[in-house]
Parts: sequence; structure tokens; C-alpha cells
Amino acid sequence: MTTHTTGRPIAPPQAITQRLGLILFVCCAGQFLVVLDSSVVNVALPLIDHSLHLGAGSLHWVVNSYTVVFAGALLLGGRLADLYGRRRLLLLGIGLFTLAALVGGLASNPAILVTARGFQGLGSAIMAPSTLTVIGTVFTEPGARARAFGLWSAVAGAGGAVGVLAGGVIAEWFSWRWTLLANVPVGLALLALTAVVVPEASRSRSELRGRVDVVGALSVTLGLMVLVYGVAGASREGWGSVRTLGLVGFGAALLAFFVLDQAKIASQPLVPLSIFRVRQVTAANVTALACSGALFSSFYFFTLLLQQVLDYSPLETGLAYLPMTAGLFAGARGIAPLVQRIGPRPVLIAGHLISASGLLWLSTAGPDAGFLSALLGPGLLLGVGQGMVMTALTIAATADLPYSQSGLASGLINTTRQLGGAIGLALLVTISGSRIADRTAAGQPVREALASGYGLAFATAAGFLALGLLGALAVPARRKA
Repeated sequence: MTTHTTGRPIAPPQAITQRLGLILFVCCAGQFLVVLDSSVVNVALPLIDHSLHLGAGSLHWVVNSYTVVFAGALLLGGRLADLYGRRRLLLLGIGLFTLAALVGGLASNPAILVTARGFQGLGSAIMAPSTLTVIGTVFTEPGARARAFGLWSAVAGAGGAVGVLAGGVIAEWFSWRWTLLANVPVGLALLALTAVVVPEASRSRSELRGRVDVVGALSVTLGLMVLVYGVAGASREGWGSVRTLGLVGFGAALLAFFVLDQAKIASQPLVPLSIFRVRQVTAANVTALACSGALFSSFYFFTLLLQQVLDYSPLETGLAYLPMTAGLFAGARGIAPLVQRIGPRPVLIAGHLISASGLLWLSTAGPDAGFLSALLGPGLLLGVGQGMVMTALTIAATADLPYSQSGLASGLINTTRQLGGAIGLALLVTISGSRIADRTAAGQPVREALASGYGLAFATAAGFLALGLLGALAVPARRKA
């Protein structure tokens, strides 16, 4: 056995090598839960409303309370993992996530449910950066690391679509409460497995002496939460409303202060701004912002298209996501070796083009659309393209960074994804809602008006990918060894 600077024993390299598969399973399962729970309750929202009587004005917070806290606390979660250890933070995140799922599943009123979902988001914000940095630090051989990142990206990408399928099955056959309670046995098993197989890597004395920049942590966490909160409500309140402008302005002011704090005030900044001098980190995050706006929004509008235009049941809706899920998994898992050989930029470009073609095809779906003729092909294209993009982005955003910044980079790319998803969804809900209102006022049948609005949302999402493509072009070409 060897020891690190705190004097505690850590497993020798050969012991870690022997359980790499289990470590990868733990990290992928943790990220899968994080993404799954952002979408698993979507299909069950009508049942939740019927049971707890939230009302149309509050029901969306069953989803948004998770998203807002998750997005706001991700950078803090990544920094805490760097300072206090990935394994320790991974255990804390899984424990908090599982406990919150139990409380939410047993909730007797809306306040308890929404609060529990917020704490689930906090647990996810602690867990997500840790899963990625454990992979980055345990898998040291470049090829193995690329394959591990590919599997992690595949699981992360498929989690959202699987969440819709799982939510549909549970909502139709059991109770909405089990969309949350099902996490409890899974979380407990994952907690036990993590404690047994995940090693705590050694850290330098400077890392052990590191402190959390409390002012920076509070300003960026509150700033992101307020910004996402304001954007999430914009589709209902209007972008020009006093509430939306006030929240977005206040969130932007907090984030501006955060940048000032990191540049001039903090002695040990939460996000050293020097990380943005790494070209591929900056380019990957710009790309992730646009790409996530397209992908997260596509899930939302695909569900509405299936249920409100094509009259699919919750279970049929979940099953209709299977081609997209399979495409995401295949694209992310299969492309990793190629990324290792040719670099992330060509894969990002191809993935964006494939995804955009799927979205443009999907934008033509009308009330009479058949699954085989109008949904299967676009779903596969969108899934494969986004799977390719997710793997290449993960590698680009975290490669070639020192160990002490791996948690920061992981938290940063996850934060960017959540922020892009929230902003993209709010924009597309506003755009599609305006088209639907115009078509309905002109006397068009409701289903045709809805199909037109959702089609415009898919086409606009393809436009987001055009912006992401510009970021992909800025990712450095692969350097020769």
C-alpha cells in the first residue's frame, strides 16, 4: 500500500486497474441518475397535478426547481471535489440525491415536493462533476480514457430519453410517486458500491491547504440560479415583463461581480479565469451552450408533438424515444476511438450536421405523421449526431488540464449545458407559442396549429446547432504526438 499527503492509505495502481470496470460503472450510473431525473417526471406531471393540486402556474417547478439548483451549484460542486476529494464528494452527492428522492416521493403537499426536487438538484450538482473527474484521473491511458468518456457521454445523453420512457411506464402502470421512489434502492446500492470500489486519489499539499472562495461561490451560485429562474419563467411572463427583466438583470449583475471577484479580489478563485486561455476549453463551452439549447428543447417539443398532436399515450411516448436513445448511445459510444485518432473537431462538425438534418426533418411532421415515415429517421439522426457531439465535447473540455483543475472543467461544461438548455427552452417556448397563437387566431385547427408551432421550434433548434458549429470550428485540430 502507498499513502498520500494526509497519511491515509490508498489502493496501489494494480488494485485500481483490476476494478476499472466497476469504477466506470459507478461513474456512468451516477451521471445516468443525474440526467434521468431531469426528465423522468415530465410525463407524470398531469398525475402529480391531480394528486397534489399544484395548478398550472406552479406545476413547472416540479421540473425547474431541480434544473435551477443543479445549474446554479455545479461550479461549486466541481470546486469542492477538487479541494476535498472526488470520492468524498461523490458519496455526499449520491447520499443527498437519494434522501431527497425519498422525501419527494412521499411528499404530501406541493411545497415539500418542490423543495425535495431542489435538494435533488443540489445532490446532482455535487455528483456530476465528481463522476467525470474520477474517470479523468483513474483512466490514465489515452485510448482507455477516450473509451471511458465515450461510454459516460453515451449514458449521459441517453438518460434524458430513457427518463421519458421510464416516466411513461411508471406513470401508466404504477404511481407518479415511483418516478422518485425508484431512485432510493438504486441510490443506496450505488452509494455502497462507490464506498467499496472508488479510490480517493492523492492530492498535493497546496490542494489540501486550498479554501473555498465563499464570496465567489455565493455570487456565482445565486447568479446562475436567479438567471435560470428568470429565463425559465420568461415563456409564461413574457421576455419584456418587469419580472423577467428584473431577474435576468439581477442574475447578470451577480455573475458580473463574480467575474470581478475571480479576477481582482479572491486569493484562491473558484474559477481561475486563466482556464479560458485554453482555447479548446473555451470553444467547447461555447459549443455546449448552443448544442444543449437544441437537444434539451428537442426532448420537450418531441414529447408535446407525440402527445398533443399525434395522441400518443405516456407509454407510447416513452417507446417512441427508443430510436433516439439507441442513436445517442451508439453515436457516443462508437465515436470515442475515432475522437482519439483524429481529434474532437471533425467529430463535432459531423455531429452538428447530422443533428441539424434530423431536426429539420422532424420540423415537417404534421398531424398525420406516421412513426416509420416521419419520426423514426429524424430520431435516429438526432440521437447519433448528438451522441457524437457529447463525447467530443467532453474530451475537448477536459483534456490536457492539470489534475487540480479537472473538477473545475467538469463543473464548467455541465454548467454550460444546463444554462444552454434552460435558455434554449425558454426561447423556443416563446417562439412556438407565438406561432401557435397566430395560427389559432387565423382559424387553423388546433392540431395543425400545434404542429406548426412545434415544427418552428425544431427548425429554430437546428439554427442553434449552426451557432454551435461556429464554436466547433474553433476547437484546435489534433496535435501530432
